[in-house]
Amino acid sequence: MSVNPHFLRARTDDHLSDVLDLVEVNGVISGGAAVSGAWTAPRTEVESPLKFIAAMRGRARISADGIPEPIVVEAGDVAVINNRSWIQLESVTGDDAPRRMLREADADVLTMLGAAHEADDILVGGHVDLNPAGDALLTPALPPIGHIRADSPAAPGLRRVLEPLFEELLLERAGSAFAIRQYGQLFVLELLRAYMHQADLPPGWLRVSTDEQLRPTLAIMHAEPAARPSLEELARAASMSRTSFAERFRAVAGMPPVAYMSRWRMMHAQRALRDTEITISALAAHLGYLSESAFSTAFKREIGESPLRFRRRLRRPATASVEQ
Repeated sequence: MSVNPHFLRARTDDHLSDVLDLVEVNGVISGGAAVSGAWTAPRTEVESPLKFIAAMRGRARISADGIPEPIVVEAGDVAVINNRSWIQLESVTGDDAPRRMLREADADVLTMLGAAHEADDILVGGHVDLNPAGDALLTPALPPIGHIRADSPAAPGLRRVLEPLFEELLLERAGSAFAIRQYGQLFVLELLRAYMHQADLPPGWLRVSTDEQLRPTLAIMHAEPAARPSLEELARAASMSRTSFAERFRAVAGMPPVAYMSRWRMMHAQRALRDTEITISALAAHLGYLSESAFSTAFKREIGESPLRFRRRLRRPATASVEQ
C-alpha cells in the first residue's frame, strides 16, 4: 500500500502544532450567564476534564473542589478548570444582599444573550473536548485551575478570539455554527499559549516543550517516530551527560525519554488509524516495529485496546449515520 512518507513526520520547530495535529481538540461553548445584582449558581458537576469560564463583563467568584481559595475573575479574565469534579459561581458584588439562585434556563446561551445588553455580569462557559490521546497528554500538563488575567501578556490573544466568538453567538449570522467551531479551536490554542511560559506548570508535555535545554531533544523525538535515538544521542543534543539528561527529562516531562517516545508513536498511530486507510502491518513498519504483532502489543499496552478494535470503534458511528 502506498503511504505518504511525510504523514508520520512532524515539524521540528513547532512542538505545539505537532501535538495539536495529532490530538482531537475542540472548544465548545456550552452556556453562561448575563445577570445583575447579587446572584449565585448551583454547584454543578463537571463532566469534561477541561472547563473554562470567561468574564466578558463584571466579576464573579469561582469555587471548585481541591482549590483552597475561590478565584475572582474580572472582565477580560479567563479561568480554566482542569480535572475537577464540581464547580460553583457567584457574584462578587452585593455580598451582604440576598442572592438570587440562578436557574438552569439562565445558563442557556440564547437566554444569556437576550439579557446581555443590560447585565452587570456576563460570563461565557464551555469545555474542551479531547480524544483519549489528547486527554492523556494535555490534562496532566495543566494545573488544577488556571487564572489568566486581562492584564497578562497572553490576554490579548485570548480576547482576539473571545470577542468575535461572542459576537457570533450574539448575532447568529449565516455560517455562525462553522465560525464558532473555528474560534473554539483557536481559543484552545490561545489557552495553551497562555500556559507555555508559566513557572508553575506541573511535569508533562507542555512543560518539557518550553524547556530550552530539552527542546533540541524534542526535535529529534518528534522528527521521525520510527527512529529509536539512543539516550546518548538525546543527551548530546541537550549538551548534558546521559545521567543528568535522563534525570532532568523525567523531572520535567513526568516520564522517562523512552516512555515519552513510545507515547509519541502511539499518538501518530491513533491519528493514522483514525484518518487513513493504512493497513496495520504497514503502520507497524512505518513506526519502526519489527512485526505487526509487536506493534499491536505495544498499542494495546498504551491505549487499552487493539489497533483493529480502536479503528472499528472510531468508525462505527460514521458508518451507522450513513446507513441511517
